[in-house]
Amino acid sequence: MAPTNRPIFLVGCPRSGTSLLSVMLHAHPRIAMPPETRFLRPIYRERLAFGDLTVAENRRRLAERMTGKGTKFADLRLDRKDVIEKIVAAPPTVGSAAGTVWREFARTRGKERWGEKRPSYWRDIGVILRLFPEAQIVHLVRDGRSCVASLKKVTWWEAGVTGAMASWTMADAELRRVGRRLPTDSYYRLRYEDLLADPSDQLGRLCRYLGEDFDAAMLDYSTAAQDIVPARKSWHARTKGGLDTGRIEAWRRTLAPVEIGLFERVARRGLQRNGYELSGAGTNPSAGHLLAYRREWAQRMGVLYKARLTDARLRRMHPQPLRDLG
Repeated sequence: MAPTNRPIFLVGCPRSGTSLLSVMLHAHPRIAMPPETRFLRPIYRERLAFGDLTVAENRRRLAERMTGKGTKFADLRLDRKDVIEKIVAAPPTVGSAAGTVWREFARTRGKERWGEKRPSYWRDIGVILRLFPEAQIVHLVRDGRSCVASLKKVTWWEAGVTGAMASWTMADAELRRVGRRLPTDSYYRLRYEDLLADPSDQLGRLCRYLGEDFDAAMLDYSTAAQDIVPARKSWHARTKGGLDTGRIEAWRRTLAPVEIGLFERVARRGLQRNGYELSGAGTNPSAGHLLAYRREWAQRMGVLYKARLTDARLRRMHPQPLRDLG
């Protein structure tokens, strides 16, 4: 295959297995998948505050913001001063500033190509494509009951079980819309359960979509995990061990019958579209449970559309080049 350097963005509902797939991709000899950096959304939202990026000093302020406090830049283990100078020397766009960081991460790992994994980017595909029009989107989907059960257990999830249910249904619906809109070489969906069942086959298919040759190193990803999974993230400990197919239906032990019943009611279509059979193991949700879910979903959808309307207004009022020109 002819080599390509198109950016790779790995997305999905939180706890879908994106960290596992990220380390598998990072084990590929050409692909670098950094730890989550958390700077893309802030610098995009705050871009007007930096002024005209054709002015070098404004690019420096942007660079200092995206490599400073409030981001996870330190997890990349790059020389901050050196990266700032590279951003100042880069083309004057927000996309170029972000791309400069990720290209530098790839360079330090001896890789030609970079990606970025952040599950919640499902809300920002439009932004990503404005910044990186050549991006390839990889959508990893996992049985929503497993995602909800996993989010129920991790300490950092603060939205509760109902919030976890709404996150899965919204992410799945939004990314399916994205998949219908984008060309086949820009969107790819795979199931976490299929990846666990036959990693060689699934990674081979993914590599063909990415325009890469499959490399068996992707199956031995423990070293890659040591490089990009910070030790403090104990909830990603399984990325440093072998694949465990025995946990695929662990949700049956973690979720209460009323939670199973509620989710299979509100996510029926999404589950079935993705090939997940309804268990019928739950109890019928009460009107109160259904109302709580609908309120959570509506609140989240309202926040999402408000953010998009605000962004559209700002782009009309303050048009400026955004795409990565590096």
